[in-house]
Amino acid sequence: MRRVRITRERPHGLAYSFTLYDPEGTRLLGFDNAHRVRRRGGRYAPRVHAFDHWHRSRSDEGRPYVFQSALKLVEDFLAEVERVLAERGVSAVIRESKGRSE
Repeated sequence: MRRVRITRERPHGLAYSFTLYDPEGTRLLGFDNAHRVRRRGGRYAPRVHAFDHWHRSRSDEGRPYVFQSALKLVEDFLAEVERVLAERGVSAVIRESKGRSE
């Protein structure tokens, strides 16, 4: 996450990309504002100008994300990380081992 000029696409003045990959390097989850995503809901759905969106899975093209704050963004990302890991039977608990995190 870094500060950028405030624009219509990034009205909060932040550029970000949070991703979760599996050990083979396949993206499992992503929250970013690098590009616009296609709006869902048909031609009468309100147009969203902000680039904020998230990818729920590897094949998800992206769905709009309503940015509220940087803290809320991180909390939402971590909650989704826990969901994805739980679906795969992987614990999200960080353990200490020999003086370092695993």
